[in-house]
Amino acid sequence: QVSWGEAMALVVINGLIIVLLAATGLRKLIFDAVPVQLKLAITVGIGLFIAFIGFVNAGFVNPAEGTPLELGVGGSITSPATLLFIATLLIGGILMALRVKGAILIALVAGTILAAIVNIFTPVADFGLSGSIVAAPNLSLVGAIDFGFDWGRVGFVALIMFVFTLVFTNFFDAMGTMTGLAREAGLADERGNFPRIKSALIVEGVGAVVGGGTSSSSATVFVESGSGIGEGARTGLANVVTGVLFLLAMFVTPVTGLVPGFVAAAALVLVGALMLTQIKNIDLSDFNVLLPVFLTATVMPLTYSIANGIGAGFISWVVLNTFSGKAKQVHWLLWIVAAGFVLYFARGPIEAAFGV
Repeated sequence: QVSWGEAMALVVINGLIIVLLAATGLRKLIFDAVPVQLKLAITVGIGLFIAFIGFVNAGFVNPAEGTPLELGVGGSITSPATLLFIATLLIGGILMALRVKGAILIALVAGTILAAIVNIFTPVADFGLSGSIVAAPNLSLVGAIDFGFDWGRVGFVALIMFVFTLVFTNFFDAMGTMTGLAREAGLADERGNFPRIKSALIVEGVGAVVGGGTSSSSATVFVESGSGIGEGARTGLANVVTGVLFLLAMFVTPVTGLVPGFVAAAALVLVGALMLTQIKNIDLSDFNVLLPVFLTATVMPLTYSIANGIGAGFISWVVLNTFSGKAKQVHWLLWIVAAGFVLYFARGPIEAAFGV
């Protein structure tokens, strides 16, 4: 086990490695080696993933004893929170079908108002603003990182495995998210590449370093950015505005919780539906393409991991094309990455073998 400070140090190390890979161009080489069909599948998979997150956050689907998932609670979706999620989703869907500008934002505001009204009769969310709405943020954990690893408690092999897992997850989660968002924003070309990709990959790595340095998770690109793209964000200005608003939100934390999670979940489902449209650009007549695309798109939501979906797609792409006589069509870097994913998926037994 590592301490909190040591864990943050590992996040910083992970970020530095990501920056190095991006600055040297290796990260872009791997990005370019990915077949366009898999890049499109990543977009579809992320769409299904964020929609699934929305369904779970809203209580529309839930883990149930004896079964992986069930509809609502006990097979019922009559809980007030879930019904408000459905109402918000339908409002947003109708507005989007009518091509109303700001449909998602309007739906979120409407859903929040409905929730506040329902909350008068039956508690569904905490809308109370007890005390002052303005308060100084607690920054006591900023810089609480510890590079002085206790080698007696945490072995060298264990640290290597920790860093390997972080880098692999960060690397391919970000690559997959950028691919999906760029495609949804209409910025990607026919090969799935988008402008200034190297700079974007470097900045994402720096975000991981800053995230660890401020004692938080890696500040990477998140799939929820698709909600902004769904409203028309394209140039990056929306991200700057969002960042400024987040900084201001630190001082008015009670206000930021006014939108219930089950209402916000509707936006994720709406954006997920938009991203699913990319499947029309994939020729699924070849099973060498169909199975990797299917695995990429389904493993992401089912395992709650973008990296897992990418790994399943990469490995199956290499194996199927190799044994069907198309090995020469597989980029050599894809072979290396697929081998890396094999180690990534087998890290449990490897860690156990070394006593990690």
